[in-house]
Amino acid sequence: MADEQRYLFGDLLRQWRINRKVPQLELASVAEVSARHLSFLETGRSAPSRPMVLRLAEHLDVPLREQNQMLLAAGFAPSYGESPLDSDRMTMVRSALRQVLTATEPYPALAVDRHWNLVDANAAVALLTQDAPDDLLEAPFNVLKFSLDPRGLGDRIVNIGQWRRHLFDRLDRQIKVTGDPVLIRLLAELQAYPYTEDTDDDPALAGDVAVYLRLRADDSELLFLSTVTTFGTPLDVTVEELSVESFYPADDKTAQYLRQL
Repeated sequence: MADEQRYLFGDLLRQWRINRKVPQLELASVAEVSARHLSFLETGRSAPSRPMVLRLAEHLDVPLREQNQMLLAAGFAPSYGESPLDSDRMTMVRSALRQVLTATEPYPALAVDRHWNLVDANAAVALLTQDAPDDLLEAPFNVLKFSLDPRGLGDRIVNIGQWRRHLFDRLDRQIKVTGDPVLIRLLAELQAYPYTEDTDDDPALAGDVAVYLRLRADDSELLFLSTVTTFGTPLDVTVEELSVESFYPADDKTAQYLRQL
């Protein structure tokens, strides 16, 4: 069993090193071990200590959830907890999320978990979900699915081709960071959503500095710039995987429309 665990750890270590495009010699140098020892760890000829697992994971920028997996594979207990968001331990986290969401009003903001399922949102998000069928709003509410579904936000996004590529790029980067199979399946599902090819060449607006969300609302076209907020020093898997996306007006017309709401 011990040999099997070492081989499993070695496989994970090698996968993360290759994923991060870090040469073996470079990782050995920053982790202050010999290249020979690192090679032995990857092939299972040597067993890592707990501090060594964490040191290598830190240098490879491995997310907390995957660091726990590496520890388990090496025969150690996980270092980081994964607390339910509704637990007493997470009271301050929920409070912080609520403060960020409320402070963003009258502009839409929403909090999501690792798989883009909605955790919380402010009142202004009603602008994005208005007139959507009830079945799309049922829990678990996946923000990416809703945003690209023609029955959800998809038909209201003017630059759907551009926004679609933007979301796919973000999701692809997240997959490369985490290797999460759920996200891989989510990307494949989103890529299969109904889509009109002639919207694939949505032009950028003059003076663009980022990918804007151009949204139809009543008889207006609203222009949003999104920002993403995460917790800076997480020591819990759930906390690390939470993020808040806020949509700020990118022109005066949009700002005025939202203030009137």
